[in-house]
Amino acid sequence: MASSSLSSEKLGLDDPSSSFSQPLKSSPFLSAISPLSSLYGRFAEWRKSLELPNPGTVENLQKEVKLTHLTNFMFDGARADLSKNLSINPVFQISHSFNLGSQVAAPSYNFGAVYATNSALLQGSVDHEGNVNARLNQGWSETCITKMQAQLSQQAGHSMLQLEQDYQGQDYSLNFKAVNPSPTDLTGIYVGSYFQSVTKNLALGFETLYQRQTPELAELAPSYLAKYTGANKNWVATAQLQPAGILQTTYWQKLSEKVEVAADLQVIAGPQRRDAIATLGAKYDLRMATFRAQLDSTGKVSALLEQRFAPTFAFLVSGEIDHFKNAAKVGVGVMIESSNLTPEEMGMPPQP
Repeated sequence: MASSSLSSEKLGLDDPSSSFSQPLKSSPFLSAISPLSSLYGRFAEWRKSLELPNPGTVENLQKEVKLTHLTNFMFDGARADLSKNLSINPVFQISHSFNLGSQVAAPSYNFGAVYATNSALLQGSVDHEGNVNARLNQGWSETCITKMQAQLSQQAGHSMLQLEQDYQGQDYSLNFKAVNPSPTDLTGIYVGSYFQSVTKNLALGFETLYQRQTPELAELAPSYLAKYTGANKNWVATAQLQPAGILQTTYWQKLSEKVEVAADLQVIAGPQRRDAIATLGAKYDLRMATFRAQLDSTGKVSALLEQRFAPTFAFLVSGEIDHFKNAAKVGVGVMIESSNLTPEEMGMPPQP
C-alpha cells in the first residue's frame, strides 16, 4: 500500500540546494549603513574611554555665583516665611509668606504647597490677588526629566505656560523649552541648548532663542557658552556671548570650607549703548549663620545675615546703600519651620 506521507527527499529536506538550507540574503539598506554603524560604535567606545564628566545644564551655568551673590536673596521691608512639614515620605509641605513695607513691591501674601516623591515634584502657590503659579517636574529616569510651569494672572497678558524637556547624557546635556506655544500658528518663544564637555575641565555649548510673536514676525538669537572648572572643582569660570554685543563672564572660587567669593562682569557693546557692570561678592558660612556681602560698580553696597537660633527658626537682616543715588534699603525677616512628625519619623534619634 502506497504511503500517504511525502518523503523527506520530495520535501527537499535532504537537498542542499533547497531554499530552506540557503542563507538569508542581507538587505541592501543594512549593507549600506553597516560601515556607518561600525564607525559610530568605534566613536562611541573612544568617547566613553575619555571619561568626560557631565557639564551640567545651561540654566545652571552660573549656579555657584548666584548662590554667593545677593541677587536672589536681597529684600527690603518686613518678611515672614512660615512652613509646616506634614509628611516626610512622600514630602508634603505647606507655607505662608508675608511681605510688608517694601520700597519696590506692594504688600503681599502667598500660600504655597509642595509634594515630592523620588520621581515627581508638584509645587503650587496662590497670592492675595488670586494669581496662581504651578510647577511640575516628572523624572522618567536619572537622565530624562520633563518640566512644566504655569502662571494664571488677573492681569491681561501675564498668564504663562512653559513646557521643558531636559536630557543629561554622559558628557553632554540637551534642553528644549517652549513658552506660550500655539499649535495653530506656531507662535511663542522656543529655546534650545546643547552643552558638551570637550575636556575634563572645559565645556562648550550654544543656546538658540526663536521668538515668533506673530506668523509674519519671527526672530532668531543664538548665544555661545563656555565653562572651565578647576581640577579640584574649587573654582569655576564661565563666559556667555549673547546677541547685540553682550558679554557676561563670571568667576567663583571656594577659598575654604566656609568662605566663597564670586565676581561677575557684564559688558554691553551695542551700537546704541556701551556700558559695563562689575559685581564682587562673598559668602561666609558659620556654624549657625550665613553672611553675604556684595559690591558693584554702580555704587551699591549690600549685605545679608541669616542667623539660625534653632534648626527651625532663623532671623534675617538685609541692607543696601546706593552711594550714587544717596538711597538706602533695610529689611528684616523671620523663617519658622514646624512639623507634626515624631523624631523617629524625621529620622532623628529618640530623646532619652
